[in-house]
Amino acid sequence: MRGDINSDLRERIVRAIGEADQPVESLFQARRRARDAAEDAIAVLRSEAYYAYGVEADVGEGEPPRPIVEVEPGPRFLFADPQVAWTGEAPDQETQAKGREAMDINPGEPGRAADVVAAEGRIVAAVRESGYADVSADPREVIVDHADDTVRPTFRIDAGGLVRLDGLVLDTEGRTNPAWLSQLRPWTPGDVYDPEDVAELERRLLDTGVYNSVTVALSAQDDVDEEGRRRVLVGLEDREPRTLEFGASYSTTEGFGVDTRWTRYNVLGRADTLALVARVSELDSRVGADLTLPHWRRAAQTLHMNAGAYRNETDAYEETGVGVGADLRRRYGANSFVTVGGSLDLTRSDEKDARTLSPLGRDLIIGAVFGAVSLDRSNDLLDPTQGWRADLRLEPTYIAGDESLPYLEIATQGIAYMPLDSQAQTVLAGRLKVGSLVGATLDIPASRRFYAGGGGSVRGYAYQAVGPRLEDNTPRGGLSLVEVSLEARRKLTERWGVVAFVDAGSVGDEMTPTGENMSVGVGVGVRYDLGFGPIRADIAIPLDSDKRDGAFQIYLSIGQSF
Repeated sequence: MRGDINSDLRERIVRAIGEADQPVESLFQARRRARDAAEDAIAVLRSEAYYAYGVEADVGEGEPPRPIVEVEPGPRFLFADPQVAWTGEAPDQETQAKGREAMDINPGEPGRAADVVAAEGRIVAAVRESGYADVSADPREVIVDHADDTVRPTFRIDAGGLVRLDGLVLDTEGRTNPAWLSQLRPWTPGDVYDPEDVAELERRLLDTGVYNSVTVALSAQDDVDEEGRRRVLVGLEDREPRTLEFGASYSTTEGFGVDTRWTRYNVLGRADTLALVARVSELDSRVGADLTLPHWRRAAQTLHMNAGAYRNETDAYEETGVGVGADLRRRYGANSFVTVGGSLDLTRSDEKDARTLSPLGRDLIIGAVFGAVSLDRSNDLLDPTQGWRADLRLEPTYIAGDESLPYLEIATQGIAYMPLDSQAQTVLAGRLKVGSLVGATLDIPASRRFYAGGGGSVRGYAYQAVGPRLEDNTPRGGLSLVEVSLEARRKLTERWGVVAFVDAGSVGDEMTPTGENMSVGVGVGVRYDLGFGPIRADIAIPLDSDKRDGAFQIYLSIGQSF
């Protein structure tokens, strides 16, 4: 490519032309390659507002012949006098002003074709957000004036009429109760159409997890009631009424585990989920039932109830019990939640006395209530590359039976993601978790203390391996917790990526988290993107020789570690 071209424009043209799959071997191939390259160069020039260009395809001398493109960009054309013309009945003055503001084309800026197309889309979106659901763009008029090197766009917009909404109509047959569905609409009949309301209704239905697909659309323009209001048509495709799932896991430190889950969907006709679950493993085994009622009593509010029996066998304690629980979770925005709930457990706890190391068995009744806040401002649930997440949980607990012990458990966690380049090929991720058992002593059951170590905690160490131990090396747990993680994530290809990480954690005897006596693990891992999220495989090495349960630990899971 030849010509007096600035470096940025040259790079764009070179990238558009690309490289041929095979070398040029004949004069015919060279001419065809030069013509194709000239067309690519013209497309780039026009897109970048160079409309008075000169482009010629040529072939150089020599063997093999060399395709050449001569490029003379000419002056760059600038925007002048952008206009919005209403082809039908004009909307109200406020909406007209919003449309002009959304256009966001300033005279004197480069008259790029992409900016013209984007401006038209912004105008249509702004008018639609003002209640004109049927707005459309008629063919626009763009004058490229070579006399003064300007681009004068006129956007022709048909706003249609202002739309007011009526109720919901279930447009498909299925297991869902139409009366329950009508309670989910985020508007009242007569409200002006807002696309965000329609999107929120679709989001509420998809959040339930009981539908394969959800469609929400306005009725036809002539399908209105006597007050001129339009109905909203909802189409629901039910998922299979029941599913049976099996799972298995293995860890060198946590042993084998087998899970099964039988789930029944939409039994009550209100997008409910009933599940019977069972798990058998070397660490924890349980059977139970869960009932989830989404949008309970109000939209975006989910009631979850559970009951079950369990047995936990760890190095620190053995616990057998039955329990019931319920919580109410309310969603704010797309992925932020406030949850309140409570639980009641009847347990038999067996552990070692910290002073004598003799067996200590206790029959306990444990009641707890809790409140939790979860904020998610990351850009992806399973594979975030930017943003942050924060969680806080407060859980007052009272233990009765052989002991009478009240305390307050506080746990908070913050996670941040920072891309190091515009494509997020390299991402730094950090996590900090802090916990405290306020008002508690080491007399509380071992199952209620803090522990650290293992996947999702401090990699490189076995489950519960980080923290104080009894004289016989049994994990004792503690009253406070600090965990810190830092990961560098690098994407190598469309599917494959690698990570390097450092995890650290400490468990303290005091209620105030101090971070003293930190145990550190380091490691590397690989990621394979499945499309919806990555599979991860990590190998970690413990740096604290006093707490080694092996030279390394391996972890396999779905999704990033945090």
